[in-house]
Amino acid sequence: MPKMKSHSGLAKRVKKTGSGKLKRSHAYTSHRFHGKTKKQRRHLAKSALVSKSDYKRIKLMLPK
Repeated sequence: MPKMKSHSGLAKRVKKTGSGKLKRSHAYTSHRFHGKTKKQRRHLAKSALVSKSDYKRIKLMLPK
């Protein structure tokens, strides 16, 4: 059986941490910042972890 290919679109958006969790960036960070508060912009700039409900589905897309 051949190797499974990772989903290249997802591989660009998600990184694996040292403990094996998946790190992602927030959505809504490309434009229209005048409608967002400073607190909102500050929190969106930081990275987040993939939620437990999505983890299993995303893990299958990244076999490496």
